[in-house]
Amino acid sequence: MTIAGDADQLDQLLINLVRNAADASIETGGGLEVAWTVDDGHVDITVTDDGLGLTATANLFVPFFTTKPHGSGIGLALSRQIAEAHGGTLTLANRDGASGCIATYRLPAAATAAATAAS
Repeated sequence: MTIAGDADQLDQLLINLVRNAADASIETGGGLEVAWTVDDGHVDITVTDDGLGLTATANLFVPFFTTKPHGSGIGLALSRQIAEAHGGTLTLANRDGASGCIATYRLPAAATAAATAAS
């Protein structure tokens, strides 16, 4: 699968998600997983962690809001902005039936079709 987009920005998005997942998993001694799927014309990139999960979701994407002692509150806000600039979405949710969180970056079919046509 080829994705059209700014490689540096997409790298930053994934770095932010993996770093958050790693930080969450360290607290519990758990791990994290990065995966991707193609489904119904969409590419979904997921980062799943074994952390404690999300306690307050209302401010997740608010710039400068953080629950980390040394966090800046920029990572998720920037990541969502990057996702939307590429025609995608970024969502975070607690895992069903397990502790931890799953972050999903979804790239729509239009961007995928454009990337395929360009290659």
